Amino acid sequence: MESMARGGTRWKRFALVMVPSVAATAAIGIGLAQGALAASFAVSGQQFKVTADYLDGAGFAQYGGVDVGYKEMEGKEKVLHPVAISTFRTARIENMCQSVVTDVPLLGKITLRLKAGEDRDRPVRAENLYLDISQLDADAKFKNIDIGVAVKDTDNAEGEDGPAGKGPALKPGDRVQENGFAQQAERAQLWDVKQTAWATTAGSFTLNGLSMRLHRGTDKECF
Repeated sequence: MESMARGGTRWKRFALVMVPSVAATAAIGIGLAQGALAASFAVSGQQFKVTADYLDGAGFAQYGGVDVGYKEMEGKEKVLHPVAISTFRTARIENMCQSVVTDVPLLGKITLRLKAGEDRDRPVRAENLYLDISQLDADAKFKNIDIGVAVKDTDNAEGEDGPAGKGPALKPGDRVQENGFAQQAERAQLWDVKQTAWATTAGSFTLNGLSMRLHRGTDKECF
């Protein structure tokens, strides 16, 4: 592994290198229950899968958080999902696939599959991208990475308490421990990405070459 202060750090088969601690998740959950923390939106009762050949992101940060979502496809009961929130100020994504499977009455399992950025000259592009992830596998390389920085200090906005961080601003409504563990880097490159997520949010999301199809069964999932 190369220097944490300069140059690049490469991790083969990068899985989730950090997750929110049980204590942090419990504290956030109590805050939500007492109404002290607002939920920006409730995630659905379904996770979705995403793959990409290559993601090149500038202004990367990652930290733990909690998503509030519906427990099942029917009903109003909500549960807490611990997530690793990966953020990028800008991102370029080649050959992106997104899929979600829904069990439809009388029809069985239906897969919604979305493809974009298959032409390397016309990739998917995003600004202020936030990925709420439960699982991630990839090969990864980071430039000028800081591991162990406080979540609030990854915010790329000059403040009174110190220099600007490397990642985008913390998203309003995100349930995070601001003094909790985080990591950040000037640049993050990921190859052969496979992730399972609860939510994606972006300031802008340009899907060049967008193709969306419905398929019977589950054999058309991204992975």
